[in-house]
Amino acid sequence: MSSKVQSKGSKAKIHQPSTQGNLPPPEANAEAIHFLNSLRQEELLLLFFSETLVMVSDTGEPQGELTIEVQRGKYKDQSGVITYFPFVHASSRGFMDKTLCGSSLLAYLSWKLEVVEQQSQEFIKFHILPMEQKMSLLKQDDQLAMTRMVKEGEEVKTEVTFFPRPSIEGFVSQAANLVLLRVMAWRHTVPSNARFLALDTEGKLCCSTYQALGSQTIQVGHQQVEVFIVEQTVHSEQGIPMSCQFYLLSDGHLAKRIQVGSPGCCMITKVPVLREEDDIEPRPVFKKKPLVWEKDLELYSRFLDRKEELRLSHNSYLRQHPEAQALISDFLLFLLLRQPVDVVTFAAEYFGPFAKRRSPTPALRSSNRPSPFRELEPERSEA
Repeated sequence: MSSKVQSKGSKAKIHQPSTQGNLPPPEANAEAIHFLNSLRQEELLLLFFSETLVMVSDTGEPQGELTIEVQRGKYKDQSGVITYFPFVHASSRGFMDKTLCGSSLLAYLSWKLEVVEQQSQEFIKFHILPMEQKMSLLKQDDQLAMTRMVKEGEEVKTEVTFFPRPSIEGFVSQAANLVLLRVMAWRHTVPSNARFLALDTEGKLCCSTYQALGSQTIQVGHQQVEVFIVEQTVHSEQGIPMSCQFYLLSDGHLAKRIQVGSPGCCMITKVPVLREEDDIEPRPVFKKKPLVWEKDLELYSRFLDRKEELRLSHNSYLRQHPEAQALISDFLLFLLLRQPVDVVTFAAEYFGPFAKRRSPTPALRSSNRPSPFRELEPERSEA
């Protein structure tokens, strides 16, 4: 999907390696890439569900709502080809210090959580200077195109960046992060020393890490549930690191989310029905038993009926065609008189004249005629 944005102060650029302080460009390490490559479609299908969390302030007052939905979606590319991918839809809307704010996220991911297409939007309705940010990610042939639009009051800035494909190996987008957390909760493990790639708040490529903080029992309504805590940290090259803690149930449901440094949090008000992996029982093996059909009354009865049916049918046919019995009797008599070694060839020569496509036999023929059913003898060379 390509689009043109008319805006003030718009600019486009190609992603280049960072030159600040001669630092190399951020890269994902082998542990992160291996973890993404280990994802299986069957595993991700178990993590397709929707969930709703309540945004609460530090005093426990509800401030808004956060919904996350992951399902199987139908994606149509520019060529019109339809493919089924994981589809992520997340949205939030609430108040922060009595100021309306919200976000929305729509994305199609590959089964290895690579971005196919992602659209995101965030806004804060300040009275003096409202702010809005939109970001679009689109996978192209050998690159990832990012279009970022920031609006502050009446001023609009648009930036277009192209990331070459090798530079984004191990990249985890906002939508992919939501699915990746469910995978970690389902496996109850976080890849050790894995360093992924992510985008910071300014749309710059940077490193992202995950750390397991262990298990903890929390109160949800009138129930106590055990959660697996994972902390994600986005290491921006130009700003301070941003960390977020996710309290995950065993099947991947998000029970609580805390932005480190933020006074509020998001949490569930009711424990969902936890999903468990289906235990696939092995197919039963039935040993083959010898079939003694003579002792089976039903099979033996059917055998006798069929035998009688064939006998009557054969007798009826022979009564209607008496020449068949005479022909077979003549052949048997001739066979017993000659007693040939090769019975098959003898039978073929005997019944050969009855063939319709056979050329007519001359009236005077040699008794030592060549047979079409015998191999030709090699011609004797003349002395």
